[in-house]
Amino acid sequence: MNLKTKLTNILFLDIETVPQEENWEDVSETLKELFTKKTAYQRKEEIAVEDFYERAGIWAEFGKIVCISVGYFVENKFRVTSFYGNDEGQILRDFKKILEKHFSKPSQVLCAHNGKEFDFPFIARRMIVHGIELPNKLNLFGKKPWEVPHLDTLELWKFGDYKHYTSLKLLTEILGIPSPKDDIDGSEVAKVYYKEKNIERIVKYCEKDTVAVAQVLLKFNNQEILNAKDIVSV
Repeated sequence: MNLKTKLTNILFLDIETVPQEENWEDVSETLKELFTKKTAYQRKEEIAVEDFYERAGIWAEFGKIVCISVGYFVENKFRVTSFYGNDEGQILRDFKKILEKHFSKPSQVLCAHNGKEFDFPFIARRMIVHGIELPNKLNLFGKKPWEVPHLDTLELWKFGDYKHYTSLKLLTEILGIPSPKDDIDGSEVAKVYYKEKNIERIVKYCEKDTVAVAQVLLKFNNQEILNAKDIVSV
């Protein structure tokens, strides 16, 4: 691939999400009914709705963000930082600040794996829920497809094959990139958050995914991947 966007103009990111409530019993009756209807097709009546609630974090209407990790290239180093905690509104406001202060130029873009289907719309929807005005990089209203400031490593890998899905873990494996999935995976984040109350473990996992997205894009562009000494947490 011939990546026309400069690496220094890309903000790589990954998010981790969990159900809004720890237990099904804590969900309001109205939301229980709406969740039941929303997930009917996926469950196909084979899984009880209360058991399916552990997956609620994949929907912005029933989930919330507990960590946003971002990474960017500065002077041959890849800097990674995270916004995390129990206050989703503050996480989103802090993320918005970095967009508006450092990544607001027309030439700058956001990049995530499956970002167009998950990360970018999830962040935008949760901002609306919290009454946060959307930053320009997430406000797609009226934009033509070629004006959308988003890169998606999954979309790039599809090469136009819209039926094809490849996980980040699979991509890193076949491309010879150190796997980011050496501790937990997405299905375990809610348990780590609610049961273990170990947000630091989630942050580390989220940051590894952010680094992996950057590594994949480097591979796509036939460039050397990052070494551990090139990655700096700030």
